[in-house]
Amino acid sequence: MIELHLAEPPEVVNVGVGIHGVRSLRDVFRLPDLWQLHLYSYSADLTVAGTTYSVAPGYVSLTPAGSQVRFDYRGRSEHLYAHFRPVVAGEPSYLPVVQDAGAAAPMLSDLLRWAVEASPSGSSRTTAEVWTALWRIVDLTAATTEGDSRHPAVATAIAYIEANLAQPLTVPALARLAGVSHNHLTRLFQAETGQTVIAYIRRRRMGRARHLLVSSTLSIPAVAASVGIPDLQAFNKTCRRELGGSPRTVRTAGPTG
Repeated sequence: MIELHLAEPPEVVNVGVGIHGVRSLRDVFRLPDLWQLHLYSYSADLTVAGTTYSVAPGYVSLTPAGSQVRFDYRGRSEHLYAHFRPVVAGEPSYLPVVQDAGAAAPMLSDLLRWAVEASPSGSSRTTAEVWTALWRIVDLTAATTEGDSRHPAVATAIAYIEANLAQPLTVPALARLAGVSHNHLTRLFQAETGQTVIAYIRRRRMGRARHLLVSSTLSIPAVAASVGIPDLQAFNKTCRRELGGSPRTVRTAGPTG
């Protein structure tokens, strides 16, 4: 979790639409005194201070000032961004670096686009829109954690899975991350989710795959890589088993009720 102060409006230095992955599939940079807010419309790997996260359309990330950031793109990639300085005052909020904004993504997109439109002539309006977006992101975290009675080890494993669907995921590695044994995590996961860890990972990967197939123009190989199944034969087989058809069939069928 990162600590962000929002009791007072931040100083918004820059807002805009970033287009990357055209000349190079990798960017590495560090902003010494500015925080970064990104709202994504593509899938990529984001590495912050040595930890890699998977991002996808509708995901949002917050990067503290001074953190080294690396983006590994899969092609032309567009995101909305804001660079800002928080005012250290009041009680801090605690947030993950990466979150899936889910149903809140369109609202966040509107807020940031309004901030971009206002930026040439209305800095106060820009600040207000970015400040509102940041509070909405805090609300995402609160909605995710409030009333969560899951065992901390299960919650930790699930949070890591959700942020890293494109990466190799194993039960032993998740158990180490959660600070419990392989067998204990397996028992806890089964008791609290009704599924094995592997079944949960497979279900979330294919849920994300369906979303990307239906809602994005990513190629099928790019979708497969985005959900951690780069072997196209294995991806095709898993799609047929879990989604009821080939990747192309799922894309053609479109959204389901």
